[in-house]
Amino acid sequence: MARRACDIVCHARGNPFPWPFVSGPRPLDGKVAVITGGNQGIGRAIAQAMADAGASLAICARTEESLVRAAFELRTGGVDCLPLECDVSDPASTDAMAKAVLDHFGKVDVVVANAGIAGAIRPMHEITYEEWRECIGIDLDGVYLTFRRFIPGMISARGGSLIALSSMTGKRPLPERTPYGAAKMGVIGLVRSLALELGSHKVRVNSVCPGPVAGPRLNRIVKQQAETLGISEADSMRMFSDASALKRPVDAAEVAAACVFLGSDASSGITGEDMNVSAGVVMY
Repeated sequence: MARRACDIVCHARGNPFPWPFVSGPRPLDGKVAVITGGNQGIGRAIAQAMADAGASLAICARTEESLVRAAFELRTGGVDCLPLECDVSDPASTDAMAKAVLDHFGKVDVVVANAGIAGAIRPMHEITYEEWRECIGIDLDGVYLTFRRFIPGMISARGGSLIALSSMTGKRPLPERTPYGAAKMGVIGLVRSLALELGSHKVRVNSVCPGPVAGPRLNRIVKQQAETLGISEADSMRMFSDASALKRPVDAAEVAAACVFLGSDASSGITGEDMNVSAGVVMY
């Protein structure tokens, strides 16, 4: 059974290990968080984890039906959740999203640029320019477009946390995945440069680099990779899991827990980092 992010972040009362989340205020109480791609998968897990940690939310996605459903579920739990349709590769759409969030909440403390796609899985010379641009536009341009309208408010407030979802593929090569690899490596470069740019304003910028995350998206990638390489789906899955120290994919809740930590004051001394959540596939 998948673990809830709050079960990972918040240890049970009475645990002798002195986590700051054991008792007292929740780590994101009073904060407003924006999560792109917050309707499903990793983004939905991040939204739930941040809600459990006390944040009010704006969740954004291109798919209205799943976005409305996710917002309903979060509101049922007592969370102030604003759902907004948004295409992160479209400047007008991201500008409208940011305005709606700021009009509704008046401030934003945490932004998680999570929206992304897997991109084409073929040799690079067989990938069309349209496929290349789509992946770069969503996975890299989307981080820039998501962050930029929230930065002035964070500078004025003298604080904030910007979190981008990169990937272990942003730190090591992966065959047949050149658009995705280029975008995710670009995210790490963007984060490091922006962290240096905004540090004097007390705004922190970090990325999270998941390994293979169990769920429907990984299953689709495994199937595509198997077809491309002419191997079985079981062998394709082993290419992902056997490379890890823990010999398993990671859970979306584990990625979400890292985002809660980076959004909270517990990580106040951390910026410009690319945090691995890869079950030990990547250790640098």
